[in-house]
Amino acid sequence: MPHSDHASPSPPPSETFADLPPFPATVPTAPLLCISLQKLLARDPGEEERCWKACCELGFFYLDLHDENADGIGGSLLRDAEQLFEVMKEFFGLEVEEKVKYDFKEQGSYFGYKGYGEGVVDRMGTRDKNEFYNISKDDILGLSEKLPCPPVLDPHRPLYTSYIRSAHALCMLVTSLLSTRLALTPRVRDAGGLQALHNLDARSGDQIRFVKAPPQDLDDGKAVALGEHTDFGSVTVLFNRLGGLQVRLPAHMAAVPPGDVDGGVGAESGLCGHGWAYVRPLPRHCIINLGDALVKFSEGTLRSNIHRVVAPPGEQAKVTRYSLVYFCRPGDAVRLRSLVEGGDGEGEGEEGVTAKEWILRRALGRRTEGGWEKSGGTEEVSLRGGVKR
Repeated sequence: MPHSDHASPSPPPSETFADLPPFPATVPTAPLLCISLQKLLARDPGEEERCWKACCELGFFYLDLHDENADGIGGSLLRDAEQLFEVMKEFFGLEVEEKVKYDFKEQGSYFGYKGYGEGVVDRMGTRDKNEFYNISKDDILGLSEKLPCPPVLDPHRPLYTSYIRSAHALCMLVTSLLSTRLALTPRVRDAGGLQALHNLDARSGDQIRFVKAPPQDLDDGKAVALGEHTDFGSVTVLFNRLGGLQVRLPAHMAAVPPGDVDGGVGAESGLCGHGWAYVRPLPRHCIINLGDALVKFSEGTLRSNIHRVVAPPGEQAKVTRYSLVYFCRPGDAVRLRSLVEGGDGEGEGEEGVTAKEWILRRALGRRTEGGWEKSGGTEEVSLRGGVKR
């Protein structure tokens, strides 16, 4: 397939992270469209069409956060993200004995800490290779009881508030665009479309996630830090600086081939079969992807693509990998069912579960012995293509 409409496989030097080993030109990369936030805010018809295309065909795209208004959403997100990377490093530097005090799994909560190896990445029970900390939007905005919090994190609540509000506004920009393109029922449209199901001031599973993965051994080709999955909610905003994120491309979509054909085959080649391709991190960009809820609301028109996190390619595998994520999810009581005309709006069986029930099953299932089979999302829809145009 042609790649002229996609991000360049070899960004210029200005598009790399100077303090990290370069992303190598010897691995296949995913053909993510690069969408301009500034153009979306200006309601540019061509850019809106490209964003819609990305949401239907792959469910992943780069969002260029350059904004002529330094105080706009893009500038705010970039500044907050820069600070949050430093905050998470301070937290992850704590002793394990201190961090595990904030693991709330036994209380039936997916907020707080998950330690290294405390989740599974496949049905064989293989343990993950990362640790993370989830910060509840409801806690930070005062919509729920305040959760116990490590002293090192508590002083930064104003920063979390700023980041949540900017990231959520970005997600609402995406859902607003999708609402104009989907054949939503008159009832849903009159009630405010998809945005109304993601009210910032309503109780929900929205969260900030800090992620740390130590350097990985590429030699066995099985360096999977986080197993293949689709996201639980609606829209995900991701910042990372090292490679490692991979998407499983649908059968009709080709990866961008390596730009350095003479660079040899690295050990990470064992991680690039069966449609898997790396996503190259880009400075001043975030990565946006859609989750299960939008697949259900659109009855398969929108795509929540399977992805995973593996060892970064090349020399990047020797560096500790940090990621910053914001997960935007429907309100806790919102039922996950078709909202388009002609769809099954009654929501029977699993289609009728609430967003909270869906997230709890998925989030805690992969931390429970034998829970893998019951923790799936819309992976089967993704594998079939899942696009109804």
